[in-house]
Amino acid sequence: MENPGLVVRGQAAPFSTALRSLINNPRYSDICFVVGQERQEVFAHRCLLACRCNFFQRLLGPGVPSPVVLSTVPAEAFLAVLEFLYTNSVKLHRYSVLEVLTAAVEYGLEELREVAVTFGLEPLQERCIAFIETHSQEALRTRGFLELSATALLPVLRSDKLCVDEAELVQAARSWARVGAAVLEQPVAEVAAPVVRELRLALLAPAELSALEEQNRREPLIPVEQIVEAWKCHALRRGDAARSAPCRRRRGTLPRDHHRFLDLRFK
Repeated sequence: MENPGLVVRGQAAPFSTALRSLINNPRYSDICFVVGQERQEVFAHRCLLACRCNFFQRLLGPGVPSPVVLSTVPAEAFLAVLEFLYTNSVKLHRYSVLEVLTAAVEYGLEELREVAVTFGLEPLQERCIAFIETHSQEALRTRGFLELSATALLPVLRSDKLCVDEAELVQAARSWARVGAAVLEQPVAEVAAPVVRELRLALLAPAELSALEEQNRREPLIPVEQIVEAWKCHALRRGDAARSAPCRRRRGTLPRDHHRFLDLRFK
């Protein structure tokens, strides 16, 4: 049997330092990026990026000229991504972690994405929710919304500041649950169960609630008792009749005639 030989391992720190010295170093670089709204030049090495990241492997194929313009990612976030790719480590800062997370998701860097989410989770969540509150309709139409976990979606649906009507929010929740059901191979209602309680069905007009009830028979999404609670508010014409059900108006709730009976003020 042939001797497998001796594996010699050098020190990691000098190796990492040497690679870090190549980040944004025009010497020996063979690719230049123009990044961010400020159009900052950043220098890199095609072979290293391509072997470390499938996104760059596709982006930097044969014949791709330099510079490559990446205007949507801020320079600081892009440099953090390069640091991770070159050294397999990066120092994150709370003021820029959201931009690094966005870049990590776009470039398919799962390990960096997990670290960025874990680091400063609370302020990151606050900034994400604030962004969704301001750009609610646009956010609901993105692939990112459909890929949210139930845990991430819950605080969004609990917000009074969403600039979107409840009817649109119900349909967005259904689309989200359909995607989750396909991925997890579970029934739509089972996937939706953790979040649909946050939908404010009492805000819908009777005709809308009837249509939702009919759709719910064909494709179960919302528990029957939740729809019954909404009908109870309509029947009694009193908002205090169903205080256990979330029925406050959101910032984007369109007015309906029955709202004057429910006395549902935006808070």
